Amino acid sequence: MISETIGRRPLVTPNVNPKPPIQVQDQGLVPYEQALTLQRKLNQAVIDGNADPTILLVEHPPVITLTRRAAPNLLADDATLAKLGVATAETDRGGDITYHGPGQLVAYPILKLADFGLNLSSYMRLLERAVIDTVATWGITGHAEYGATGVWVGLNCLAGDAQRPVPNHVAVPSAKICAMGVRIRKNTTMHGLALNVVPDMSHFDLIVPCGLDGRPVTSMKQLLGDQCPTMAQVKDIFTQAIRNGLQNTDRSASCTNGSAPRTTAGS
Repeated sequence: MISETIGRRPLVTPNVNPKPPIQVQDQGLVPYEQALTLQRKLNQAVIDGNADPTILLVEHPPVITLTRRAAPNLLADDATLAKLGVATAETDRGGDITYHGPGQLVAYPILKLADFGLNLSSYMRLLERAVIDTVATWGITGHAEYGATGVWVGLNCLAGDAQRPVPNHVAVPSAKICAMGVRIRKNTTMHGLALNVVPDMSHFDLIVPCGLDGRPVTSMKQLLGDQCPTMAQVKDIFTQAIRNGLQNTDRSASCTNGSAPRTTAGS
């Protein structure tokens, strides 16, 4: 008797393990080094299986964070920084030099990439998409640029024009609205992104943002004027966007295929 299974594909048991729940902690205004300590503790707890994936939402007092290669891109001397009340801090994330300050939404997702079928590259694209979807709520057309991690907007998308987004195929000057830099430790993320909602934009003159000389930065306030949403509104929409992105990833995808064995990324 010939088996009835000949010529048929074997049954494949679907991946029915649910993704772990995603927690969100709004820490408010937190000094950078304090937030870094919290990240490291939570990163270890997630690695050990003692904590759920968690997204930390913070704002920082004015601070310039530098990787080892970033020193040439700090334009201000110690006296100027002290006068303005801007601190400096070393960081182990990817990228170069970044400014953080009140009015900037900083998000630190702490999660295992494998739990969501992500690799470093697809994770960075997920973060970019979450920000693009967030600012689109208020009519801002954001986009990613090849070789320049983060989210950018066309400079002609100004207050009053936000409801007339620039077509994707039109080449226009662009400014960065969101910087990103991450670190991966034992397949578990740290650091994240900084979305400019309504920060003191003059502080960006103290640095070459992300080491990208000649590329301007902007904020939701600059683009929207009096129509700029509150920080609380932006947090709510961003939280929904990143949760949706993580819940819709394919856990059957390889967490390493197609990506170089890097532990940091950013710009």
